[in-house]
Parts: sequence; structure tokens; C-alpha cells
Amino acid sequence: MTHSQTIKRFVLDEFLPDVGEQDLTDDYDLVTGGVIDSLGLLKLIAWIEERFELPVDDVELDPESFRTIDAIDTFISGLAPATTG
Repeated sequence: MTHSQTIKRFVLDEFLPDVGEQDLTDDYDLVTGGVIDSLGLLKLIAWIEERFELPVDDVELDPESFRTIDAIDTFISGLAPATTG
């Protein structure tokens, strides 16, 4: 499973349980669309730290990095370039 698929599965399970995977595009704006709010963002960041074993609290967080599945994937890849694939 790719990072994008893993991220999408988490977002669907946690925030959109009634939405099918095919209905959430990787470029859908999760913030503007009301899927993720400030508390959801904290939950997402904590999950990223745990799931990908990345020190997210050691980097400067930009809300733009969490707007879409693609943006989150890029953020994760930027923290762990040797583990992407």
C-alpha cells in the first residue's frame, strides 16, 4: 500500500466513514471541504507521527501541507525521503 492509499484510508476511516475510497480524490481540499478541522488536524498529525514514525513535532508545520491527500503524502515524503516508494 502506498503512502497515499494509507493516508486516504485513515482519512476515510476517521473522518468520512460513509464515503467510498473512489469518492475521495487525492486533490480534494480536506480543510475547505469541512472534512478536517483544527482538532482533526491534530489527530492527523499525531497519526502521521505514530504510523510513519516521523518526528513531526521537530519541523515547522504549514497548514497547506495537510489540505489534500497529495499534500500530506508530499509532506511525509519530505520528512522521510529514504522510505518513500
